[in-house]
Amino acid sequence: MHPNLQIAFIGGGNMAQAIVGGLLKRGMTAAQITVVEPFAATAQALRSRFKLSQVQSSASEALSKATLVVWAVKPQTFAEAAEQAKPHLNPDALHLSVAAGIRSDTIAEWLGTERIVRAMPNTPALIGQGISGLYARVPEDAPMTITAEDLGTIEALIDTTGSFVWVREEKQLDAVTALSGSGPAYVFYFLESLIRAGEEMDLDAETAKQLALHTFKGATALALASSDDLATLRERVTSKGGTTYAALQAFAAAKVDEGIAQGVHAAAQRAKELGDAFGA
Repeated sequence: MHPNLQIAFIGGGNMAQAIVGGLLKRGMTAAQITVVEPFAATAQALRSRFKLSQVQSSASEALSKATLVVWAVKPQTFAEAAEQAKPHLNPDALHLSVAAGIRSDTIAEWLGTERIVRAMPNTPALIGQGISGLYARVPEDAPMTITAEDLGTIEALIDTTGSFVWVREEKQLDAVTALSGSGPAYVFYFLESLIRAGEEMDLDAETAKQLALHTFKGATALALASSDDLATLRERVTSKGGTTYAALQAFAAAKVDEGIAQGVHAAAQRAKELGDAFGA
């Protein structure tokens, strides 16, 4: 990232802290970062954990120095935060929103700028293992609003939290939200079920937990490292008439795959509803 880049975070919660931590590890200085965080305990945590001196309880003229503004606020508080910050913002600043559901046309109306990129991260970003979906707003009447350099800046920032993919259409972020944004909860739910089954078969809780967690970790690492598709990898573990086959048959009978798909579709629908509810 450019050594002269000044970044302001509106909101200093978990996702902001994940990004701040990643930036500092990559060589950015605390002096390049300003955070607006109204909750005293969170603000103090930012000062203590990251040695940030520019942590404010409310928006001020200090925001005018920021060339990149990261909106890490809850969807329901975005409009109020934007109203308070707007008078102090650099009109040429690039804006990155990690708020779920709030669409770029709404953000553009609230902030009075078209220089907007949306990101949908997930919680493994807290340990640098996240995956984010990115979308850059490109208005038809102002197609050059965001430059290649801007996109590079966004990628460098998000890269500090893990991986990323770009989507072509904004509505695809609802699918990203449903698949990977909410996805860690699905993984934890499945792991809880595995552990519970292990305990039912007389494994102690810690043994069942270690078996489940490391199985999931190893299988995911294998899938990432392999050129084979998931179906091929699954078939290699499955012998007809064997133990894995029996489990997969039981899953099929219970329509587990359909249940998972229904859940993801429900999450996507809720993401769309949030966009509708908080739209300008």
